[in-house]
Amino acid sequence: MTDTEPTPGDRTLHVYVGEANRLREQTRDMLRAAEEGEASEDLGHAHVLNFESESELARLLSPTNLALLRAIRQHDPESMRDAAGTVDRDFKDVHRNLTELSELGVIELVEEGRSKRPVARYDDIEVHYSLVADDTSTEQTGA
Repeated sequence: MTDTEPTPGDRTLHVYVGEANRLREQTRDMLRAAEEGEASEDLGHAHVLNFESESELARLLSPTNLALLRAIRQHDPESMRDAAGTVDRDFKDVHRNLTELSELGVIELVEEGRSKRPVARYDDIEVHYSLVADDTSTEQTGA
């Protein structure tokens, strides 16, 4: 995942599953083109998160996390406790979810006094899931 801040009009997180090799190759191609002075129209996605397995993706896209992300985006809670109240869930569970989402870079926890305000970094999440196996995928499904 990149550490850059989303810019206005560029607030989409692109999530890939088990495609580390392909993403590395795209990055190498972009760098090679830049070194050779070639302008590339496809600079890739600036805001990328790559999961090695479907179970990691499922954690991000769990119904509770999606409800929490929507609530943050729509209601702009003033604190983690306020976010828990917005989704009508236990504070400890919401705190755990928000911490994980922050570690993934999906939200930002802004310190304001003694509390932390969750801020949505993205308006949209696009999931790119290839049905062609990537060598780095840690989960194989039987066929």
